[in-house]
Amino acid sequence: MKLLYAQEMREIDRRASSEYDIPSIILMENAGLRVVEVVEEMLGDPRNKRVVVLAGKGNNGGDGLVAARHLINCGAQVETFLLGNENELTPDAGRNFAILSKMKADIFPLLEETDLDNLMLSLLASDIIVDAIYGIGFKGSLNDFVAQVVRMVNWCRAPVVAVDIPSGVEADTGKVHGEAIQAAHTVSFALPKVGLVLEPGKEYVGTLSVADISIPRALLEDQALTTNLINEAMVAPWLNPRHPDSHKGSYGHTLVVGGSLGLSGAVIMSSMAALRCGSGLVTAAIPESILPIVENAMVEVMTTPLSETGQMSIALEALPAIENLLGTASVCAIGPGMSRYTEAGAIVRSVLQKAGIPVIIDADGLNALAKDTSILKNRQIPIVLTPHPGEMARLIGKSIEEVQSDRIQLTRTMAKEWGVSVVLKGNKTVVANPWGEVYVNITGNPGMATAGSGDVLTGIIAGLIAQGVNPHQAACAGVYLHGLAGDKAAEYKGERGLIAGDLINCLPEVLKQFEQ
Repeated sequence: MKLLYAQEMREIDRRASSEYDIPSIILMENAGLRVVEVVEEMLGDPRNKRVVVLAGKGNNGGDGLVAARHLINCGAQVETFLLGNENELTPDAGRNFAILSKMKADIFPLLEETDLDNLMLSLLASDIIVDAIYGIGFKGSLNDFVAQVVRMVNWCRAPVVAVDIPSGVEADTGKVHGEAIQAAHTVSFALPKVGLVLEPGKEYVGTLSVADISIPRALLEDQALTTNLINEAMVAPWLNPRHPDSHKGSYGHTLVVGGSLGLSGAVIMSSMAALRCGSGLVTAAIPESILPIVENAMVEVMTTPLSETGQMSIALEALPAIENLLGTASVCAIGPGMSRYTEAGAIVRSVLQKAGIPVIIDADGLNALAKDTSILKNRQIPIVLTPHPGEMARLIGKSIEEVQSDRIQLTRTMAKEWGVSVVLKGNKTVVANPWGEVYVNITGNPGMATAGSGDVLTGIIAGLIAQGVNPHQAACAGVYLHGLAGDKAAEYKGERGLIAGDLINCLPEVLKQFEQ
């Protein structure tokens, strides 16, 4: 499913009118009707129920005025509060205001402090509130008067239905600067807006529904819209059922290169995750000193001991052995538990130069590239990078705060610049491909903020690639399945006590859903 920025939605509205001759007031009418449907679903029979509609002076307010008219016709007792003067309304909102006025509806001004007492009495008696103050064009913080109105609404017990987006939430970023409406349900039109799925905006949305307001489908499927939401419908076709005549070789061979003294667990978790998500064979290539630890932990995974440094990390002398392994594998994941040391950069660069298979770089493999990322460009093999915000900050020479300030656009920019797929981990993991397409994941929970969770993700992506899934699709499916496994684990363990191994244990149950 596509996600929209405010300007993209405005352009879609414009094209619906200019190219398809759909009057904008028809779109407004349909939007208001969709809001009414949600109100009726929440209230049941609206007759004699008390509804407060808060309408701003823009088109979002016009949607609210349409909803007020239809709710009156349904028998509800509707009180509409207008945050603006009648002569300030947009043309379409103005026409709906005029219709509502001719119906002798209860419309009250909400412009100054003296108007707030009347509002409070109405809010206290209301069964439901419709928030149509600000739409997707809002940026920044609410002025003091509107902020006071929002605080009053949030204080009341009546549920709020937000029209397109809760007032006070920025559509492009999800940022909230001060006050914002805390909705019980948000009705977004045509397609969801980016700010509805990103924190902190998501916390103000409540239940999210996406309503059809009769915009032609071709406009909503335009290839120029390059921001997407990862969902089950997208992932399911990539998880093909297994053929009865298949064997372990049918599902690929995953090579995991990494590990060092004290960090053997990272390789173990990546390898087991690859195996659990369906890779036919998995080999862990590790420093020879930790071979007994790894073999003890994983009887199903093959191991290859590698020459090591004095610090028990992979030595340069291991490169020929790694190159031989690359010749038999379907995909290589490098970096988990590798540790930071001088030779690491040369080893990662050698793998990128010699590999004829997709390569996933994670953890210390990314740190090894931080001083010079130029080797990523113009590679003939698919490359997937899986940094957390700290690793991304080191890769691009910026602060974590700068990375986190606009995760979507940063990931898009770096994926295009490097010519690779980038998975920026964290709350709402972002996946971008070299062509500038971005995919946002909304599965997962805070319990996954635990050591080893990223290693599990690397293994899942590698295992999917081994089975023949396109590397970028594997990255998208991987973060989605990873989050689902975390959600399933949280059901059993709770968030606070969740550990990375729980994700691996829940993977089969999550994958079984797709088999069914």
